Parts: sequence; C-alpha cells; structure tokens
Amino acid sequence: MNITGFVVDLSIMSLVLDLGGTFAFAISGAAAGVKHRLDLFGVLALSFAAASAGGIARDLLIGSVPPAALDDWRHIAISLLAGLVTFYWYPIVHRLRSPVQLFDAAGLGLYAVSGAEKALAFHLGPFAAALLGMLTGIGGGMVRDLLVAEVPVVLRAEIYAVAALAGAAVVVLGALLHLPAAPVAVLGALLCFGLRFAAIRRGWRFPVAAQTDPFGS
Repeated sequence: MNITGFVVDLSIMSLVLDLGGTFAFAISGAAAGVKHRLDLFGVLALSFAAASAGGIARDLLIGSVPPAALDDWRHIAISLLAGLVTFYWYPIVHRLRSPVQLFDAAGLGLYAVSGAEKALAFHLGPFAAALLGMLTGIGGGMVRDLLVAEVPVVLRAEIYAVAALAGAAVVVLGALLHLPAAPVAVLGALLCFGLRFAAIRRGWRFPVAAQTDPFGS
C-alpha cells in the first residue's frame, strides 16, 4: 500500500471510530445525567460534552480546526440522538450492567484508537500520537464526571488512562510495522476495552497514597 492509500485508509477508519466513540460516550454521558436526575436539556448537554470533549481537545492540539465535533453535523446528531434515547428509554439502557461504565469503556477504546490514527494522519511522531490517543480517550469521561461534580475516573486510581494508552500504542506500533490499518484499529480498541472492562470486573487499581496525619492526632 502506498503512503497516499494508507493515509486515506486512516482517515476513513478514524471517522468510523470517531462516530462509534461519539455514540458510546454520548450514552455514558446521558446515563450519568439521568442518574443524577438532570432535566432533558441537562442530559443532552452532558451527552454532547462527554461525546465531544476528547475529540475537540485532540483536534485543537493538532491544528485540525474547526474541530470535527463542531463542524460535522453527524457528531452533533449522534450525540443528541443518544441523549434522547437514553432519556426516554433509560430502563432499556439500564438493563445493561453498569451502563455508564460499559459505554465509557467502549468509548474509551474507540476514541483512543481514533485519536492515535488522526495524529498519525497529521504526521505526528509515534510518542506524541500515542499520548494524543490517550488524551482523546480520557477527555470525554473527565468532562462528564466534572460536570456532575464527581472526581474523574482517571484520577481515582482505576486503570483508565493506561488502558487508553495501550490501545493507542497498538495503532502506533501497527503503523511503524506497516500493518493494515483496519485490523490494527480493531485490535487496539479491543485491547483498551478489555483492559478497562477487566479492571472494572476484577477491581484492578493502582496504589493509592496513604493518608497520614502530620500532627499525629
């Protein structure tokens, strides 16, 4: 495959993954909004924020302006549709065990991979592409948690950012080895999702700093 064809494949795959991540994170944001008993506007706002924050941060950092989440109507439409579905049919979404965490894990994997792929398409180096993929993955979840006054998952000792970084690293490694973009993207997203889901199910966590009283009381 020549360089032009590889970049075109990356662009198409990045768009597909972006839209998939948008839907997954939008569901997680809307579900968090319903859980906190927000009104319809609040649920839709949280849905859009969770779905778009990571992608907007990525696009601004690589100079892809205006950001796709604001310039492409499909991102906005998918976010609002996911918010409406969750608001009016939340019992169906709630049948999935821990829906916020499940859709958050799916969005994390899809966005981490799409972020790394778009960074590579904009000719960033391997290390920067992996970090940008991680940032794309964790951005939406951080904004969602902050808007409902919760400590972001990424700061609560859970395996979150590391899972996103692992998925993004797979994409970068695949590009360095000139492997087909689509299978590598699927593998990266599955690895990220698998690590995050296993951490949720098995309680994998990083060590937490011990709380000590400097005055000995």
